[in-house]
Amino acid sequence: MRAIFGLVLILGLALAGGAVYMAKDYLSQTQAQLEQERELRDQIVPTKEVIVANRQIRYGEWLAPEDLRKVKWPEQAVPAGAFTSVDELFPQGFEEPRAVLRTMEKDEAVLAVKVTDPGEDAGVSSRLSPGMRAFAIRVDVTSGVSGFLRPGDRVDVYWSGSVGREEVTKLIDANVKLVAIDQSADEDRSSPTVARTVTVEASPRQVASLAQAQETGRLSLSLVGAEDQGTADMVEINQRELLGLKEEKVVEVEREEVCTIKTRKGGEVHEIAIPCTN
Repeated sequence: MRAIFGLVLILGLALAGGAVYMAKDYLSQTQAQLEQERELRDQIVPTKEVIVANRQIRYGEWLAPEDLRKVKWPEQAVPAGAFTSVDELFPQGFEEPRAVLRTMEKDEAVLAVKVTDPGEDAGVSSRLSPGMRAFAIRVDVTSGVSGFLRPGDRVDVYWSGSVGREEVTKLIDANVKLVAIDQSADEDRSSPTVARTVTVEASPRQVASLAQAQETGRLSLSLVGAEDQGTADMVEINQRELLGLKEEKVVEVEREEVCTIKTRKGGEVHEIAIPCTN
């Protein structure tokens, strides 16, 4: 009897120990799952709907409903100028669509800087800042940087002409924005084009200065680097400075005084030189 009791006691203790072990293991697994769920919740990033291109849309094309779709974008990474709804992109409805100013690839966010205002086409006027004007400058292969200019580039404008008896070259405008090359305002053009005219963005006063400079001399353009944020100092150089020549002083030779008398013989008048007296 005692043996049976001892056996039952041992069996009970074994079962109790096993139950405790299983309970501990279950609690450990549950705790691990809770920790994993907590980590997953911490990894969830708030999102916001953003309008993106549904296909590649090139310069000049009009935006249509089938060209766009909504995607969820990390809220902290939404690009500046992105549209979050169709109503925001087309406040007047699709009767006044927007045109594309720069090529957009598929799934790229539609940004305000890449489209025109509602109802505007992709012409030069849509690229002008408020209060600015468009002015055309005549160029050739040398004055136009060998055809490597593109809309959106910035240039320095130099004037060459005569000032008095000297030939002078002078920087008259710095960091001027190009808005069109010949009749194209497409910023995505990549092949060099030898242009006959470039159109720049300028204030009314700058327009007057450029017009006067173009009529009185020759304008040349110098391309500003894409990463250059500074503005060039005004520069003026003439031929003497370029060649290191010193200005020659003009010595005035005093003319010798000549004294004469006039005599008349018959019907003729003769002028005869005589010594001058003080």
